[in-house]
Amino acid sequence: MNNVIGECPICKGDLIVSKLSCNHCGTEISGKFKLSKFNYLSIEHLYFIEVFIKNRGSIKAIEKELGISYPTVKKNLDEVIVSLGYEVDDEEKANKAEVFKKLENGEISALEAAKLLK
Repeated sequence: MNNVIGECPICKGDLIVSKLSCNHCGTEISGKFKLSKFNYLSIEHLYFIEVFIKNRGSIKAIEKELGISYPTVKKNLDEVIVSLGYEVDDEEKANKAEVFKKLENGEISALEAAKLLK
C-alpha cells in the first residue's frame, strides 16, 4: 500500500481524498474528504517531527540523532511550524538579530552572545 500524498504532482495544488474503502468488508464511501495538515508536509518534515517526538523535544538528542547543529534543529522546527500554517515567533528572531548585530559591532563578546542566545 502506498502513502497518501497531499500535493498534485502536475500543478502542485492540494489533493483531496475522494474515495474510502474498508479492507475488511469492502464497503466504499465516495465524496470529498480533507486530509490532515500532516499529509501536506514533505517526507523530510515528517521524519523531523518523528525524531522530535521520539526524543521528547530534547534538542540535544535531536542534534545527536540527526547529526545536525542547534541552529539547524531550530530552522527545521520553524519550517515545520510554518508548513502547518502557524507563524514563527518574530520577537525571538528580532532578539537574535539584535544579539548578532551587537556581536558584529564589537559591543559584546562571543561568549556573551552565546549566553544571550541560549
